[in-house]
Order: sequence, then C-alpha cells, then structure tokens
Amino acid sequence: MKNNHRSWTWFIPQGIPCLLVVFALFGYLTSVMGLPNMLNTIMKTAHDLLLNTVFYLMGICVITGAIGRLFVEFGVVSLLERLLRPLMRPLFHLPGVASLGAVMTFLSDNPAIISLSQDKRFCSYFKKYQYISLTNFGTAFGMGLLVIVFMVGQGYYVAPFIGLFGAFCGCVVSTRLMQCFVVKAYPRYAEEPAFEEKAEQEKEEETVLKKSLFLRILDSLLDGGRTGVDVGIAIIPGVLVISTLVMILTFGASPEGYTGGAYQGVELLPWLAGQINIIFEWLFGFADPHLVSFPITALGAVGAALSLVPNFIEQGWVDDNAIAVFTAIGMCWSGYLSTHTAMLDSLGYRELTSKAILAHTMGGITAAIVAHCVYMLYACF
Repeated sequence: MKNNHRSWTWFIPQGIPCLLVVFALFGYLTSVMGLPNMLNTIMKTAHDLLLNTVFYLMGICVITGAIGRLFVEFGVVSLLERLLRPLMRPLFHLPGVASLGAVMTFLSDNPAIISLSQDKRFCSYFKKYQYISLTNFGTAFGMGLLVIVFMVGQGYYVAPFIGLFGAFCGCVVSTRLMQCFVVKAYPRYAEEPAFEEKAEQEKEEETVLKKSLFLRILDSLLDGGRTGVDVGIAIIPGVLVISTLVMILTFGASPEGYTGGAYQGVELLPWLAGQINIIFEWLFGFADPHLVSFPITALGAVGAALSLVPNFIEQGWVDDNAIAVFTAIGMCWSGYLSTHTAMLDSLGYRELTSKAILAHTMGGITAAIVAHCVYMLYACF
C-alpha cells in the first residue's frame, strides 16, 4: 500500500500539467472554430496530407534511396568521399574519413552516421571530442537529397543549392561549437581516442562480385527503393501529427468561415511571429509571418516541414529566398530535436544532449542567415 501511495503521489503532479496543456489547446481551438469544425478539420487535413503529401514524399524517398544504393554499389560514394576528404580537417576539424558520414546521411537520414560510428575501424581515426561531434555533423546533412529533390520538384532550381551551401556553413558552426562544448566540459577528451584500443588498419579488398552487371544494378535499385519505403513510412507520424497541428495554428478560416474543411485554422503562429516579424524579416528575409511555421516544424521532422511548402506556394507566400532558407534550415536541423537524444544515447554520451541541441540550434540559425545573404547577393547579379 505504501508503494502504491508513492506511485500515485508521483503520477498526479505529472499528469495534471499534461491535462491542463491538452485542455487549454483544444479548448482554445474549439472556442474559435467550434467543436465539430475543429474535429472535421483535423481529420480532413490529416487525410489529405496522407494522400497528397506523404505518398509524394514516399515516392521521392524510394527514388532517392534507389539512386543512393546504386551510388554505393558502383563506387560513387567512395569517389565523393575522396573528393571531400581534404575539406574535413580545415573546416570541421574532423578526420578525412568523416566525409563518408556526410555523404551517407545526405543520401539517407541522420541515423546513417550511427551505423558508421559502430565500426571500430572508422572510429579509430577520431579523438573522443570529434567522435561525439559526429551527431551534429551527420544531422546537418540528413535527408539532404530528399529536401533538394523536393524543392526542385516544386519548380525551384537555383534556390535549393543556395540552401545547400547555407546548410554546409551551419554544419561547420554546429560541429565546431559542439567540439568546443565537449572539450570545455571534459578537457581529457581532446586527447583520448574514441576507443582505447585502436583498431588495426586493414587494407580494404574489393570484393569481386560474381553477379552480372544487370543483376547488380537491379538489386541496388530494388534494395535502395525498399529502404526508401521504410523512410517514407517513418515520416508518416511526423507529417500527420506535427503538420496537422502546425497547419491548424498557421492557416485561417476559409472565405465562407469555418466549414470543417482541410487546412483551416486559427492563425496563432503568424500572429505570434507578427509581433517580432522584423527579426525574421531581417535575419531570414521572410516576407510573410506564416513562413515561420517551416523552421518550427523542421525542429521535429523535416518531412513534416516539407509538407507545408505546397500550401505556402498555393497561398503565394513563398519566393525563391524562402525556398533557399527552407532548404538550408530544413537540411541542417532535419528533425534534430527528435533524433539527437537517441543518437547520443547510442554513442554512450547521453549527458551531452543539451550541449548538442544548443550547438545545432545555433548551426541551423546560421544556415538560414547564410542562405538569405547568399541569395540576396545572387539576386543582385
């Protein structure tokens, strides 16, 4: 009985704030939209996102996944790794092999860096502070190919690559900051290797595949496409839950008022952003306060953030500058709030999560500012 009493006294204080937040949120939405309209809008928005956005994104994931696996199979990734290796030490203060992590996360998603970090031969090149900063380094390129292909598919061709440059700059800031935070907290990590026993350097032998060229291409495309399906399924909760909530807080009523249709809302986020819109306009070049919804959503899931873009375009809120900034901040952040904890936990440094999140927040803001400035220079010529 004593233990039960303690469990209840612990549970009640934890549950009350949760209930208050839920009731306050839905009470506010109901007071503005009406209960039937709110419920219908939530269901219809989620349904439309599933059919017209998630499956579109899944299609891109399948195609990019197939291309990525084809690049791995035929040595394109190894070639890119060799080309990028000279940039690692001067820009990121990382060993040259870290470029492989950038390429893999760019072609897939943030967790790809974790699979590499489990390889002792790969990690033998790193000091501990560098090894820990891989979380920030890999996240900044996560789903990069998907983001760029999506933006190009919307009819923007130059702006996404300006955003790619911004994400690169944001990655430099995030990785370097994280390294500084780690060394300051644990000075010994500056000299300690990632593993006490350095793995022996083994000569990589190329495996001569007995498969024909046709079968190698076919297997690569199908295996990569299957991976794309897994990624496409993984983004469904983020798109349906986060995007639906963000859209209700972003969009307003239809010309006929609240009818329970999809993509209606209370325009709370634009109102809040409008109070400090000069900051977003000055730093990011956002011409409309509604656009602040993209970086907010990208904190949790970049796939969910991308689902906002078609509606922004339809409303006429988006220009090339916004696409450049979206690409930069979407790539650099790429849902880091939902992945950093798990990634650092898998590396064995959970206590450094707050430092990694702070460093990556600064990196994402830097990425957006750089993309805006570079686009302004591009627009002048």
